[in-house]
Amino acid sequence: MAPKNPVMSVEPSHEDAGLEGGPDLEPAPFAASYQQKQPPLRIVWRNVILMALLHLVSVYALLVSIWGCKLYTIAWTVLVYLLSGLGITAGAHRLWAHRSYKARLPLRAFLGICQTMAFQNDIYDWARDHRVHHKFSETDADPHNASRGFFFSHVGWLLVKKHPDVFEYGKKVDCSDLLRDPVVRIQRRFYLPLVILLCFVFPCYVPYMYWGESFKNAFLVCSLLRFCLILNATWLVNSAAHMWGNHPYDFRIKPAENRFVTTIALGEGWHNYHHVFPSDYRTGEFGWRINPTSIFIDTMAWLGQVTDRKLMAPEIIHARKERTGEKALKK
Repeated sequence: MAPKNPVMSVEPSHEDAGLEGGPDLEPAPFAASYQQKQPPLRIVWRNVILMALLHLVSVYALLVSIWGCKLYTIAWTVLVYLLSGLGITAGAHRLWAHRSYKARLPLRAFLGICQTMAFQNDIYDWARDHRVHHKFSETDADPHNASRGFFFSHVGWLLVKKHPDVFEYGKKVDCSDLLRDPVVRIQRRFYLPLVILLCFVFPCYVPYMYWGESFKNAFLVCSLLRFCLILNATWLVNSAAHMWGNHPYDFRIKPAENRFVTTIALGEGWHNYHHVFPSDYRTGEFGWRINPTSIFIDTMAWLGQVTDRKLMAPEIIHARKERTGEKALKK
């Protein structure tokens, strides 16, 4: 069945072509700053303690989910995981950070609720950091610079003060469009109470009230364990998908095609493609292949909630693979 709203074939922008450093593909002047100057790490001990406690409790919650929970509770946890994941992938990432498609107000409100459920900063902060990451990828201006190792790009960047370049160069990234969306403004204004309600209270309230799961089990599994899992799924896009995998579109950049990350992050692991063609709403060349987020967006388009999906033309993709992909390297 054909979607109601056809996709838009777009010409590659300067960013889509992966040419942030100019036509000669030279890196930006600050790209070597990691080797030149590294200020002393300033550890944020509050974050260290909270993250350590979350992961320790989540290990116990995993055992509880295996031996102590009702089957309905496990099914509900998976559903909440998927919803909060879509809030990040279809919402904060593909809709707000990249503007790779347009969504009507009901869908934007739904994705805002789901993104709040994931508790990964509000939409504005998430999208801003992600735009900075794309523009200055693998430099000190990148909030989770993968050049500083797996641990730093996975979670370490949240445990220390940001590098000064993140602030300096981040000011050059325009995010004014985000606050023109009332969903973004309302969520940002009431973020703390919304997070408490949607990330921690609502997920455990349903199994506790409707099928008699114990409050302890519901809170440990549906709220804390699910929260920890979706955090790590998102973080793996920043770490593992910038280190391990194939590079069929550009062998000179770190982001890679990582099927494991793609599976647990709802289609976000086709990362070499995404960094070469960031405006493509699919974030991968092959549509629905291991890409639940693309399936969701296409379904919403069929229901009339999504329009103007941006899509790279096949001939442009093929030309880029022939020019800078791993096949070109072998040749």
